[in-house]
Amino acid sequence: MKSLEELKRIKEQTLKAMDLRQAKNRGKVVVAMGTCGIAAGAKDTLMAVIEELEKANIHDVQVVQSGCMGLCDREPTIEVSMKDQPSVIYGDVDDANARRIVHEHVQGGQVVAELVIKRGNI
Repeated sequence: MKSLEELKRIKEQTLKAMDLRQAKNRGKVVVAMGTCGIAAGAKDTLMAVIEELEKANIHDVQVVQSGCMGLCDREPTIEVSMKDQPSVIYGDVDDANARRIVHEHVQGGQVVAELVIKRGNI
């Protein structure tokens, strides 16, 4: 670190990321972070979800990491559970698809049909 200002900026970014992981009101996004998910790029997917929620100033959607969802051939996978809607599991979620899911599903309420693996009672 080069300055106190840089330390403050890092602290602020970390606190915002923690807020997104602890929000509990409107919904939840679960990113599968098992070995196969991480190997397929789930860390980038997780960061894209967090970044897009932050850019959109969405603080009432929780972001959670989980272990393997058992869908290794479709990793990275995420589950989106919004209040009063059935849960949706998406597959092949690279960072671009993660950003799209945040915009279309989390913000707009529209499921991204071509990425869906499973809906409903998961």
